[in-house]
Amino acid sequence: MDWFFYAVALPMAGLFLASAVYALYWASKNGQLRDFDKGAESIFDHAEPVGQPTDFFPGKTPAAKTQAASQS
Repeated sequence: MDWFFYAVALPMAGLFLASAVYALYWASKNGQLRDFDKGAESIFDHAEPVGQPTDFFPGKTPAAKTQAASQS
């Protein structure tokens, strides 16, 4: 069973580690790690402003509407 570890598992782990390091290097070199806030806010528009969820699961109401209805 030791041959499996040295012949298969160890090289696979090394390839995985090398690919992860290369992916981080590529992301850093191409500016993917800059300005996280801009990327996070790019999915919002005038129909769904930041901080105001407008989507919900079918049959469920958004929390804001539930709280407003319970306060009335």
